Amino acid sequence: MRIAKKQQRPIAAAEIAGRLVSFAQRVLAGVGLMALLVVALPSSRQFFFGHSITPQQAAIATSLRFSNTTSGTIHGASLSQASLEEREQHALIEFIAKRYRVSDRAVAAFVDTAYRAGQEYSLDPVLLLAVMAIESRYNPVAESVVGARGLMQVIPKFHVDKVYQHGGEAALLNPEVNIYVGAQILREYLKRFGQLETALQVYGGAFDEPTSQYAAKVLAERARLDRIVRRIRNDA
Repeated sequence: MRIAKKQQRPIAAAEIAGRLVSFAQRVLAGVGLMALLVVALPSSRQFFFGHSITPQQAAIATSLRFSNTTSGTIHGASLSQASLEEREQHALIEFIAKRYRVSDRAVAAFVDTAYRAGQEYSLDPVLLLAVMAIESRYNPVAESVVGARGLMQVIPKFHVDKVYQHGGEAALLNPEVNIYVGAQILREYLKRFGQLETALQVYGGAFDEPTSQYAAKVLAERARLDRIVRRIRNDA
């Protein structure tokens, strides 16, 4: 019995050693394959090593992907494919956002609405944008001491019919509503007085002001924005 046991031990040890060697070979082969995948496929690095992409890199990648998606129709299409009007709007958005330190996404909505309201009420959209600049500096929640509200600084008590047509005083803090109501008011003044300078003075509550300072400010801002539009048209 003792002799038999001594003969079995070397055999068992050899089998175990062989199995270990085989297992080690499979493990090394798997590691080698993983290394090849990591080198060959950049995207696999994040899969195998969760921290290989830093939060800063992820944020940059997300912002780049988002910049290629729509923030309105203007940013969604490349400028080479955009219409002339869209290129004008894009240039205005960049200028206004930088000059007045307002989010370009917010400005994009203001510009788009100004163009639509201008078309509906036969007004120059650049004029509407100039009024916004002077009245509120593109602050959609601006409120004055006399109760004027929003981008176009509409005073509800003087324009009750228009205000309630669009949902009441609270709706004036909605940028689109505010721009449309302001455009309606300015259009009525133009029809009534026949001159843009007078209509602007009345809009600004400065009808009796002899030097027309308010109208001059709006028209100067309009001229500044017009230069941007003309540049885009000349390059077309």
